[in-house]
Amino acid sequence: MEHFQGKQYQGKQVVIIGLGLTGLSCVHFFLSQGVIPRVMDTRAMPSGVDQLPENVKCHCGSLNNQWLQESDLIVVSPGVALATPELQQAAMNGIEIVGDIELFCREVDAPVIAITGSNGKSTVTSLVGEIAKAAGISVGIGGNIGIPALSLLSQGHQLYVLELSSFQLETTSSLKALAATVLNVTEDHMDRYPVGLVQYRDAKLRIYQNALNCVVNAQDSLTLPLNKTSDECISFGIDDGDYYFDTHQRTLVAKGEVVINVADMYFTGQHNYTNALAALALADIAGIPRDASLSVLKSYTGLVHRFQLVLFNNGVRWINDSKATNVGSTEAALNGLKVDGTLHLLLGGDGKSADFSPLKAYLAEDNVRLYCFGRDGKALAQLEPEKSILTETMEQSIRYLAPNLKAGDMVLLSPACASIDQFKNFEQRGVIFAQLAKELG
Repeated sequence: MEHFQGKQYQGKQVVIIGLGLTGLSCVHFFLSQGVIPRVMDTRAMPSGVDQLPENVKCHCGSLNNQWLQESDLIVVSPGVALATPELQQAAMNGIEIVGDIELFCREVDAPVIAITGSNGKSTVTSLVGEIAKAAGISVGIGGNIGIPALSLLSQGHQLYVLELSSFQLETTSSLKALAATVLNVTEDHMDRYPVGLVQYRDAKLRIYQNALNCVVNAQDSLTLPLNKTSDECISFGIDDGDYYFDTHQRTLVAKGEVVINVADMYFTGQHNYTNALAALALADIAGIPRDASLSVLKSYTGLVHRFQLVLFNNGVRWINDSKATNVGSTEAALNGLKVDGTLHLLLGGDGKSADFSPLKAYLAEDNVRLYCFGRDGKALAQLEPEKSILTETMEQSIRYLAPNLKAGDMVLLSPACASIDQFKNFEQRGVIFAQLAKELG
């Protein structure tokens, strides 16, 4: 832990809300600073509770408001809303409330590339990380995916590539990224943003504060920083931007120079070409040699659960896009999708109070059939009642559609919803889809 610098927390009463990997990384951080924090979690049996050192007190099953109000610093998990009454009370009392990313930003002494957006952020984060590795750079990749930021910090890397969620950004004020991007802004987590899209966007745009370079989406004006013109930013897009996908020549172009033909990439789909462009722009800003970027763009196969082909059999493609946990993500999957036969689309789960109507335009095609399940299955089936089958679970939907598949068809799980009504997480939903594909396909 020798990489942690100052001792600014000594003598402070610190409370950590939320355990799991991130909570544990915060505990170890404070112990390395000579501070014994107190921990609480609203779950009765949170993951990681058995890994706490004996001298760290833990309160489970609810928030301990007495601990909160007598603390000097509260470190809150991204899963807990700042609107929680106990936290509002603490803020009124002048108690500082931060997240793990803020702790990371105060300590880090190497460049940071910071990535957010409603969709594509995991893909772009992993792409930039792979490009840095290919160039022989010691790189820490994590944040909202994979390894918590503070755990990366203790390894002392030359470069950090962080995926950041809107919830993490809400509690971060010391980020000074070498390059920051908001890939896109579409409705998500409206259950946490009662004021709506403006409030959600404001959280995302915090990533640009103090950033040396801002990378924006030429097609999405909501990704522009509030205090800069588009001329002061680097842009990526489709047929437009400093980095763009040329739809006629089918090439990726960087600052006027053709970089790669998309036929040479494993990675397909317009949304993935823009992800590749964003990654290329970020890597260029970080001074990573272009040949490293190109070698990765040619070999990268994409993330698990993100428009992943899990089975191709009897002419039928089964695609696992379980990571599509919001409407915009499912739109990205359907935009420009070509299916020779019938598209069997699986939708459903917990819609997080989202408006599903933007999907209607993509469902009007004659060859689309909908199979809707889970908490918001009924609302999704209402989009195209004539074409929809409503079941309670995803498995029932798949067992219903499987006997009728023909060569040229596609079965696409791109649910537009979170999974937590019926699954542990989107990964588990994707794994079960893949198992059913192999059993029934």
